[in-house]
Amino acid sequence: MRIAPHALTAVAAISVALLAGRVYQPAKAEEAPPLTQNQIAVLADQAFAAAGMPAGLTTPEAIPVQIRRGETFEQAVRRTGIAPEEASAVAATLSNAMDVNAMRAGQRFETAISQPRGGRGEARLIGLTMRTGPATQLTVSRSFDGALRLRALEEKVTHETVVLTGKVEGSLTRTARREGAPADVARAAGRLFSHRFDMDRDIRANDEFTYVFGRTVTENGRTIGTDGLLYAELKGVAFYRFQPEGAREPQYFDATGKNTRSAFMRTPLERGFRVSSSFGFRRHPIAGYRKMHQGIDFAAGSGTPVVAPADGVVVEARRWGGYGNWLRIRHSNGLETGYGHLSRYASGMRAGQRVRQGQIVAYVGSTGASTGPHLHYEIWRRGQRINPAGVRTTEGTVLAGADLAAFKAEKARIDRIRAAGGERRPVVQRAAVEGLRPAQG
Repeated sequence: MRIAPHALTAVAAISVALLAGRVYQPAKAEEAPPLTQNQIAVLADQAFAAAGMPAGLTTPEAIPVQIRRGETFEQAVRRTGIAPEEASAVAATLSNAMDVNAMRAGQRFETAISQPRGGRGEARLIGLTMRTGPATQLTVSRSFDGALRLRALEEKVTHETVVLTGKVEGSLTRTARREGAPADVARAAGRLFSHRFDMDRDIRANDEFTYVFGRTVTENGRTIGTDGLLYAELKGVAFYRFQPEGAREPQYFDATGKNTRSAFMRTPLERGFRVSSSFGFRRHPIAGYRKMHQGIDFAAGSGTPVVAPADGVVVEARRWGGYGNWLRIRHSNGLETGYGHLSRYASGMRAGQRVRQGQIVAYVGSTGASTGPHLHYEIWRRGQRINPAGVRTTEGTVLAGADLAAFKAEKARIDRIRAAGGERRPVVQRAAVEGLRPAQG
């Protein structure tokens, strides 16, 4: 009896399966997980790019473009190397969704450009992407027949209230940033704690901290906005954000409703410093003899931000002998502060400029008679230099009545968020960008 070859193959396969102790079963295809809208859009872009790339051209290269002063969108596109008529076609396509003539200098967009193989001929635009809002963008890509196709993409946006905990490793601000706190949240917490602590001497490694803050993120995890610090705790000292009736901006209070803001911050630096020379007699590092040191020196890296320890008015910002770049600020109660050896001033720092407590006013440097980057810090009381470490000022007020009741309700809400480890809620999208209009046709 003759047996067909394929029958022998089937018998052999079944025999091997039985010898291995398994029953032969036909292979089953696993269901692929459903794709998100954003993943679908990415795959579509890749498909259109692959289909629209003509033969004889290189793989598309990403070329960022920024519109220059006095330049139109079409002229900016032409700088990628594509033909004038193709740049006009791109502008005409994009004009179905927005007014390309209203684009200002500085507007950025990304292009994908293919070059001709062998160096002959003109470049070809394969795709263009322009962000029109924090979570929206327009794309121009080539369809299967080579025509330009316009599409508006919108990412889902979620608002998160984040509870962040960690242990200090080096600088508190840098640690918080490494753990995921936005820059404005880390700075705000540093300013708050500087009212209660000497940030150089009182904060130690492994000190635990907790921050609660809000942020808005896209479905890809990109942060597109923050709404500030709600709560901060360090070494058992906690602050809650609350805006009393009639106040121009939110303030921070302890658990009893006492305003944590003191009239004077303990240091004009928030992070990355140490006291290198105290107030009093010392051997001068340059002159070599004992001399009265009428301030405190903080060793810190060049460029470290210097903040105003209290509200005030700039008296002078100028070069002053051995002090190098010098800044002096007048505060209330007959107090003035001075800052020497600065590398530069913050924008707008000039005589007559009003500053707020915690506002960056300058940056650490080594100008003048200096042996290295540091801040020389002085305080005057009614024209006489005094020891900055000895300044004692009153703290803020205590909430009462309706304000205290409203504060307790807000404190309870923040405590619930802390206990739950945070919260999330979707955000309804609004308009994309100035000049955007519905697509025609």
